[in-house]
Amino acid sequence: MKRIILGSIFTLITFACQAQSKKERPVGGPCEGCEAIGEYGDQKLSSIDTLPLYSDSQPQLKITGTVFQKDGKTPASDIILYIYHTNREGIYPKKGDEEGWGKRHGFIRGWVKTDHTGKYTFYTFRPASYPDRSEPEHIHLTVKEPGKTAYYMDEFVFEDDPILTLEKRSKLPDRGGSGIVSPRFENGVWVLARNLILGLNIPEYE
Repeated sequence: MKRIILGSIFTLITFACQAQSKKERPVGGPCEGCEAIGEYGDQKLSSIDTLPLYSDSQPQLKITGTVFQKDGKTPASDIILYIYHTNREGIYPKKGDEEGWGKRHGFIRGWVKTDHTGKYTFYTFRPASYPDRSEPEHIHLTVKEPGKTAYYMDEFVFEDDPILTLEKRSKLPDRGGSGIVSPRFENGVWVLARNLILGLNIPEYE
């Protein structure tokens, strides 16, 4: 009987340890909508994704770069990135059958997973600012790395956007590095190059 009890206790301790080891460490502070990073369903993620309406919208964008570990030097593979943004009218368009965070974020969204060199690429188009022009044009960015909860990084914003005032620039927290990008025109597409550093200026990150 004693042997059975001890065996049961050992099993419970082992299960508890395994459960604890699988628990993701919370980082980044509050993050409304970060759950959306897992809403890609059964889609097999690659390092390249093309968002809806890309081929029918102008100006077209190629957003690309490398994700690095916190040291800023080591490429980070298998990191999931999620972006979403408004359409050319400044709204998050819906089709009517959205589920989860798609009801808020709309259908112009996409997911990638970095390759073995840390590279990622999104093909999309430049969003418009909100109709009231209260915020600069921006593209939301959420990151998910193994063993940690998802967290947001600074939005992609445009250097040439007149709404991006000096006051607004001064308030950017540079989560993951600066999100201010300068589009350059290459082969018919505006290229936005931005490298990301995991954990940089992210609260509770070690």
